Amino acid sequence: MSVIENSKLTVVGAGGVGSSVAYAALIRGSARHVALYDIATEKVEAEVLDLAHGTQFTGTSDIIGGSDVAVAEGSHVVVITAGAKQKPGQTRIELAGTNANILKAMLPQLLEVAPNAIYVIVTNPCDVLTVLAQEATGLPPERIFASGTVLDTSRLRWLLGRRAGVSTSSVHAYIVGEHGDTEFPLWSKTTIGTVPILDWQPADGQPKMTVDELDQIAVDVRDAAYKVIQGKGATNYAIGLSSARIVEAILHDEHAVMPVSTVLQDFHGVSGVALSVPSIVSASGAVAIAETQFSASELGLFRRSADALREVADSLRG
Repeated sequence: MSVIENSKLTVVGAGGVGSSVAYAALIRGSARHVALYDIATEKVEAEVLDLAHGTQFTGTSDIIGGSDVAVAEGSHVVVITAGAKQKPGQTRIELAGTNANILKAMLPQLLEVAPNAIYVIVTNPCDVLTVLAQEATGLPPERIFASGTVLDTSRLRWLLGRRAGVSTSSVHAYIVGEHGDTEFPLWSKTTIGTVPILDWQPADGQPKMTVDELDQIAVDVRDAAYKVIQGKGATNYAIGLSSARIVEAILHDEHAVMPVSTVLQDFHGVSGVALSVPSIVSASGAVAIAETQFSASELGLFRRSADALREVADSLRG
């Protein structure tokens, strides 16, 4: 497959994240046509109007939208951001239950109007929802996956690049596992250019990085969203940009390597859960790279992440 002509992206959910995905896709020219769908009529129409008023400045993309699922008709990619926000005192599992029900009600309607689309789930907890959505729809795992740790990986590369004195794009690093509390960096494969991370000598005279420092950076990446949420109530810009980037990899058939979250089948012995690992993203969807190597301790962390997610998914199937 090659670049999809006259490509169409539908973003489901016109809240802060969904609107930011649509905005990022418009200004990056990610798709020829962008549609925004939400059951809240007044809200989605207002967001579409606001975005449409700027299309003189966004190149060739146009935007439509509304509260009728027909706006998604013929989509090549559907990005799902709809769902309830975590309420104070609400557990992640309770939130997962609410959002799983929203997703299960919505997916059959979307599949009716966009049967051939690739579905990207951004709604949290995205890994658990991806497993449940894949089971509910019966879609092949490569066609329904989560944005996973694409954003977490960008956060990690930004922090490392700043410390190492190089551009973010020159840092080769990945966050893998759950998009959440059990995620971790693949330090054993992290390099600046071709130099292993612990061997890198920053040009500004700073000392080399230490294992303790890398541990702290991993914590900062994992907790980055909490910091943003505390200050402004939600994260939206970076997830909007990273989602638009995933959409481009699909629509341009890039075969780009990105840490998205697919339902794994015998990946280092892990099956039936969705976790982020380096995957090839193209017009046919996302496929995990089976040859990805882990150190022994990283493999332990990966399996711990899988167990944690399996427990949540099982409790929701009950």
